[in-house]
Amino acid sequence: MYRDPLPELLIEDLPRARLALRVAVVTETYPPEINGVARTLARMVEGLHGRHHDLQVVRPRQSGVAALPRQRFEEFLVQGFPIPRYPELRMGVPSRRSLVRLWTQQRPDIVHVATEGPLGWSALSAAQQLGIPVSSDFRTNFHAYTQHYGMGWLQRPMTAYLRAFHNRAACTMVPTERLKVELRGLGFERLEVVARGVDTDLFQPNKRSLALRERWGVQPSDLVMACVGRLAVEKNLSLLLEAFRAVQQQRPSTRLLLVGDGPLRSQLQAACPQALFAGQRSGEDLAAHYASADFFVFPSLTETFGNVTVEALASGLPVVAFDYAAAGQLVETGRNGLLCPVGAPAALIEGARRLAADDALRQALAPAARTTALAHGWDPVIDRFEGILKQLVA
Repeated sequence: MYRDPLPELLIEDLPRARLALRVAVVTETYPPEINGVARTLARMVEGLHGRHHDLQVVRPRQSGVAALPRQRFEEFLVQGFPIPRYPELRMGVPSRRSLVRLWTQQRPDIVHVATEGPLGWSALSAAQQLGIPVSSDFRTNFHAYTQHYGMGWLQRPMTAYLRAFHNRAACTMVPTERLKVELRGLGFERLEVVARGVDTDLFQPNKRSLALRERWGVQPSDLVMACVGRLAVEKNLSLLLEAFRAVQQQRPSTRLLLVGDGPLRSQLQAACPQALFAGQRSGEDLAAHYASADFFVFPSLTETFGNVTVEALASGLPVVAFDYAAAGQLVETGRNGLLCPVGAPAALIEGARRLAADDALRQALAPAARTTALAHGWDPVIDRFEGILKQLVA
């Protein structure tokens, strides 16, 4: 019996199950720029992409950095200009019209705004004009920075701007419960805690390098006290130098390792010429610098989280820090480091002295530091991020 041939059926003609989201991520900073926001945001983007979501990254064109290999997801680049006091970073220009055109042609399910600059504000406006839900990140304590740059009078206007910015979003993600409570007290709304993770395969004690220590001129019995981060006034590095001088009084051969760069570098080199200034490091090189130190002192009080704290723990370093941000969540005195009360700089100095003086204590704390970090990998963090985005779209 003759039958008509079946019509050709294309896969594209079949309705697709909605298993994935199309997410537009808007940020002023992204690798290869080296900072905590860029690195953690890239990890979130890669995590979502690995779960088969469709990612689009909107960011400024970068200058003075090596180009990335071709991305596995779409990038939309806008013009940018250097950020005052952060010339290695660029801030995106207002781009609302461009984003409206972009998202009209290819509409995302949700827009996630990671930074609060002109580009972020443009993304908020464009998404709301098109009726696209928006989530945001609170990643940098800009309102706290004003005190460190002699512009305390800007703190209230800056807080008001940040509050207005984030309250336009359907949800603002913060890294700690303590920060959520603080921001809620300042009038921020719809806050959700999404922690930060750490790559425990990259950061681990076995990355310790005797060859690197030899290049530093460090003897096997000498101690290296480390701090990683931007060399800028908001990091409270004058207190770090005080702590180091106190350590040197009891162990003169101790060396201070500073990993990072910034506007205070020349001033710090003049004040502490015997310190090791390693500059910016990344990847395996950064991991080796962590693991080749002996303990970690972090005096900052302006972090929203402080990725370096958990990276140090993952590297097996006992940590001395204030009861604040990531350290307030992860460091336990006598278990994996020494936690100091906020507003007690003498306690941080004494903590550094205590770790330097007690070899047995450092050796006892190091394994627990690593164990703490092992419980804070990236998978649960990305699960939480993904779940919130899906809820907002639904």
